[in-house]
Amino acid sequence: MVVLERAGVAGGRTRGERRSRAAAERRPVPLGVGLKRTFGKPGLYVVIALWMVSTLGPYVVMAVTSVTPQDQLLAYGMSRLPTRFSVQGYRELFATTPFVHYMVNSAITALGTVLFALVVASAAAISLSRFRFRGRTTVLTALLVAQLFPAVLLVIPLSTMLRSGHLLNSRAGLVLIYVTFATPFATYLLKGFLDGLPRELDEAATVDGCSPMQMVRHILVPLLRPGLTAAGTYIFIFAWNEFLYALTFTSSTASQTIPVGLQLFIGDYQIRWDLLTAGGVIAAVPVLVGFMLVQKQLIGGLAAGAVKG
Repeated sequence: MVVLERAGVAGGRTRGERRSRAAAERRPVPLGVGLKRTFGKPGLYVVIALWMVSTLGPYVVMAVTSVTPQDQLLAYGMSRLPTRFSVQGYRELFATTPFVHYMVNSAITALGTVLFALVVASAAAISLSRFRFRGRTTVLTALLVAQLFPAVLLVIPLSTMLRSGHLLNSRAGLVLIYVTFATPFATYLLKGFLDGLPRELDEAATVDGCSPMQMVRHILVPLLRPGLTAAGTYIFIFAWNEFLYALTFTSSTASQTIPVGLQLFIGDYQIRWDLLTAGGVIAAVPVLVGFMLVQKQLIGGLAAGAVKG
């Protein structure tokens, strides 16, 4: 009997060890560990170096080209390093082109899109996550389907709508379009974040006498700040860099944004690489600075919205 019991215990341990090993084998291996096992430590460094060159290389070339004199660009293009550096491209960019107007238009359009899209997306996310109502599944499906249409497919319908609303060639028209495209993704992101918050918070607020609006204002919105930061960053980058609709629906300096302004430096017979790259460097600065300021909140908000949704 004792022998059987010992054998059973040993068998149980063996089965338990097998299950543990099987679970460990099924557990996903981190990317860095997998690459290290595949290529070895030197190979991992080579892979990382190649990735950094391919990622940062275009930005380095753009920055170097922006301080290369125009005569050297005309003579050698971007095939050689400059023998001297010059900021003439930056001076000419602000002195001879309406680049300041492009920057103002981009800032107003991007910030307006962030403001309105976050208001709409947060209200929709709270409703879809915290309340049950008829048609909820249909709304979620519609938000998903809205993201499946190619942007170019909607140029003609949107042009007709903007023309009928007298919003062509205006910043308000761009904001309206950008809010339409940014809201579905932001709603899904914020809903995923809210789904990870325990329902006990709502119940405790109700017991304390909070109305639904008070619960949203004093409990859900403060807890939603990391998600709002992540969604707002995504929306800002989208609106700041968008080119197709800005090119199609604007035709004057009063409403054109930076991407459209940079495109104007590409002529039929000559490309002003110094102005084009100088404008690109300036356009990248707000995005880089904003990302560095909200980096921790952005990563936390994206992780929460992706995992808990």
